[in-house]
Amino acid sequence: MAGTYQQSDGKVVVNTMIDRIGHRGPDACGVLEIVDPTTDVCLAHRRLSIIDLSQAADQPLVKDGLTLSYNGELYNYRVIRDELEGLGVRFVTHSDTEVVLEAWRAWGPAALEKFRGMFAFAVHDAATGDLTLARDPLGIKPLYVMRRGPGIVFASELKAIVSAVGPELAVDPAGMVASTLFYWLPPQQEAVRGVRKLPAGSWRTYHRDGTSTGAVYWDPVEVARRAAAGPRADLHQVIASSVAHHLVADVPVASFLSGGLDSSMVTAVAARQDPSVETYTIAFRSQDQKLEAMPDDAHYARKMAAHLGVPLHEIEIAPDVVDLLPRIVDVLDEPIGDPAAINTLLMCDAARASGVKVLLSGMGADELFGGYRKHLANLLSGRYRHVPGPIRRGVIAPLVDRMPVVAGGRGLRTVRWAQRFLTFAELGEEEAFRRSYTLHGRDDLVELLDPDLAGTVDAVLDSHRAVYVDDAGLTDHVNRMCLADSRLFLQGLNLAYTDRASMAASTEVRVPFVDPVVFEAAFSLPGRDKIHGRVQKAALKQAARDWVPDEIIDRPKASFGAPLRAWVTNDLGPLIDDVLVGGDLVSTGYLRRQPLDRLIADQRSGRRDNSKQIWQLLSLELWYRNVRGAGVTAA
Repeated sequence: MAGTYQQSDGKVVVNTMIDRIGHRGPDACGVLEIVDPTTDVCLAHRRLSIIDLSQAADQPLVKDGLTLSYNGELYNYRVIRDELEGLGVRFVTHSDTEVVLEAWRAWGPAALEKFRGMFAFAVHDAATGDLTLARDPLGIKPLYVMRRGPGIVFASELKAIVSAVGPELAVDPAGMVASTLFYWLPPQQEAVRGVRKLPAGSWRTYHRDGTSTGAVYWDPVEVARRAAAGPRADLHQVIASSVAHHLVADVPVASFLSGGLDSSMVTAVAARQDPSVETYTIAFRSQDQKLEAMPDDAHYARKMAAHLGVPLHEIEIAPDVVDLLPRIVDVLDEPIGDPAAINTLLMCDAARASGVKVLLSGMGADELFGGYRKHLANLLSGRYRHVPGPIRRGVIAPLVDRMPVVAGGRGLRTVRWAQRFLTFAELGEEEAFRRSYTLHGRDDLVELLDPDLAGTVDAVLDSHRAVYVDDAGLTDHVNRMCLADSRLFLQGLNLAYTDRASMAASTEVRVPFVDPVVFEAAFSLPGRDKIHGRVQKAALKQAARDWVPDEIIDRPKASFGAPLRAWVTNDLGPLIDDVLVGGDLVSTGYLRRQPLDRLIADQRSGRRDNSKQIWQLLSLELWYRNVRGAGVTAA
């Protein structure tokens, strides 16, 4: 969706924006301008038809003085519709869109607390002239907002706004620094100055006089605090119910099946309701798996599909990454340097080519239930610090530092992990957690960047610290990490690339674990039930026993990654030299040449695994060229 409020050139701006994001909804397009002596509103919508496929449900939807442009799905719309009908409301469609509109009429912002789904929407009230924007509790669906003169410009993707008003914008140096540090953009950071994301779980109303009012209606910190003080949830029941809600559609719903615990749980529950549910998985070239030291996830996906008796479509990830990299940078919209987005894009491409519009994903379980290696590693670092200092610093650290990450053409996973572990094992809790998943330490980042950005680096670090210490008073380390991940990593990276990559293929990915009810259930569990000894996601594994074979539940942790080291080592060499080293980031002074050369040399020698850092910088270079080409001025 896209729109403007109180803009004299609103219709021109909106038409440019909605054309730029046509991939998000190829089934229908609508643009509506509402002009009276005191108000100028233009709303547009691109439709991916999933609930009520009739033209009557196309948008913007106008009814009795309210106009709505809505992106997403309301999974409990039938229950809310029944409640509204009991109040005398008469419906003219069978869509969830009309339910959102009538719920807003009946209850205003209080309606948001009733909604279970993923959504971002704009609603205009002709009686008051007000325009309200709202976003789902956990930030699944994006909404970018720019203050412009007396009003606003907004859209589902940043590139839409950039395409329409690029020369009015400037790159935000703090956003570039945050991207270089995290390889994604935290929700509170801006890639382009003045274009902000409406915060998850909030609404804001813009008035004719140029003022605005708003509130947070769902606060993850408060919800986590309340859940931790309450009774323990029945995880088995909560997850089964969430998956059932996420199956609501008037088109077939398929599922990602990686062969790991999370996607297997979602697929198993879905298959109980629809035994014909189709599944999609990825496989990698054997030579890439060798250098990456990757487990064969497709093997487990085949086993799970056979166990459930459901069809499995295997997609080999063997792209021409040199050609694909510019596409994924454009798709991702913000400077996000995670190649896992390529997997999602190619799987959604394949699903859409088969006629599939909706897929389920297991995303979110790791963040909420302590499933990442960094979670366990941060717990283990406390034990490591009990090793005498002379042994840690005089024996272990120098030994690990000298070990290569590649030997005989084979990646050495344990060496990579050990080198990463030692970068944060001696640090305090918040700093260690941040360093366990960021690409650079503070001093290394300052050395890599323009010296004038040192203060900006510290401000970005302070911003992370502020989120982490706002910990709801949670008493255990695991849940503090999970809360921070749900507010930063989940929103800024995983949900962002899932939305952009899936919508680029005109498909919708639904995430049953990223759900307010599941969130509350997750924080009703103490951290020791999430990581028990060295067993991660212990409570989730116990809940899965009725649905998933032990062989899948108890297999070693895998990741939804890509053969990044193989790509950086083999495919991308010329691009690294020509586009990155010879690029705008170096010539403008954002990147310093000597530390960049050292980063690349250490990667090519096999002494260090800097593939993530190099991929991120290459992605940032291409993103920077894209926005500058659209007229956005330099930082």
